[in-house]
Amino acid sequence: MLRRVLPVLFAMLVVVPAVAQPRPAQGSRVGVPAAQPYFPERLDWQHKTPEEAGMDAALIAEGIKIAVDGQATSPRDSSLLQYQSFNREPFNAIIGPVRDRGGASGLIVKNGYIVAEWGDPARVDITHSVTKTFLTTVIGLAVRDGLIKDVNDYAKDYMPPMVDLFTSEHNSKIKWDHLLRQTSDWEGTLWGKPDWADRPVGETIEQMKNRPMYEPGTHFKYNDVRVNVMALAALQVWRKPLPDVLREEVMNPIGASSTWRWFGYDNSWVEIDGKQVQSVSGGGHWGGGMFINSYDMARFGYLFLRNGKWKDRQIVPTTWIAMARKPGPDNATYGFANWYLNTDRKPLPAAPATAVRFVGNGSNIIYVDWDNDLVVIYRWIGGGPTLNDSLAKIIASIRTPAPRPTSSMAGR
Repeated sequence: MLRRVLPVLFAMLVVVPAVAQPRPAQGSRVGVPAAQPYFPERLDWQHKTPEEAGMDAALIAEGIKIAVDGQATSPRDSSLLQYQSFNREPFNAIIGPVRDRGGASGLIVKNGYIVAEWGDPARVDITHSVTKTFLTTVIGLAVRDGLIKDVNDYAKDYMPPMVDLFTSEHNSKIKWDHLLRQTSDWEGTLWGKPDWADRPVGETIEQMKNRPMYEPGTHFKYNDVRVNVMALAALQVWRKPLPDVLREEVMNPIGASSTWRWFGYDNSWVEIDGKQVQSVSGGGHWGGGMFINSYDMARFGYLFLRNGKWKDRQIVPTTWIAMARKPGPDNATYGFANWYLNTDRKPLPAAPATAVRFVGNGSNIIYVDWDNDLVVIYRWIGGGPTLNDSLAKIIASIRTPAPRPTSSMAGR
């Protein structure tokens, strides 16, 4: 179950060397991308030097150094990291796979090309709550295909008999949109984890159990039990494992590797049409979730940089992306899970207000920046100003303005 795997030694910081990169085609201007966006083939992602991409290599190196010097100081032992992160919670036992984490790593994608990488970006690591963005994307595909008519529909209307996720008076008011924005206030116990025990409110067990109650859709609360409810509800709609949906509909079309895995828990198996299927988790809170390398994370981010389109295929509708980027009613910097918004540039002053990031504990980050045609992957970057300071250098390195993406905005 991947519970004890020795961590890979931290690779030294490397900016992609010029000698390893393809030269611009004759007659092309350095730093100016082609009229049509470039999409990497599977196992063949082309590189450019920073200069070829219209960037300053020295500033990029400074940005990477900030990320490496400011890397997370949390334990490499994932079991210990989980305990330190959630030791205040009752029911905090690990029930899914974990893996000792690697060191700081990542890569920078400009105009579709890799211009720099550091650490060990090929290492498959747990991504914690970045998993939530994969989950909400799978729900977006259900909307695309008409399996869910509208995110403002009640989730209970999509559940089969004897699935009692939304049968109580309180839970029956929950809509898909509430689940997606973490405003459902779902109450109950799933996979042995009560909702009140996740990031609990109160000091005593009695206070935690008698938490304040909110009408669904009115109060934001980051809660992994409720995200797991969303995953189980999505499984009931798709009627097949969500990793299969993600692989067939997203990861294979964008050329991802075969090394990523999306896990659930030891006890999260349900029967779907006579077959035992594991309901996956939306993060690594109790183990499980998405295990993935930086290159595949970057492909996923690049899909959204190109507005859900990969080559000539509209995979994720632009209408879905627009909804995901819309702030919720109780959190101006959060859209769908796990779309962190840069509203008014308050979270990241160095980045455009339009930029988004998909964030997991650790921290694991996919940064998507349409204004600068930029995707940056950070693995195990520390907190505080480190992310903003690193991005400030990378964004400042851009000497050639990025063109507006040319991919179609038509939804599917």
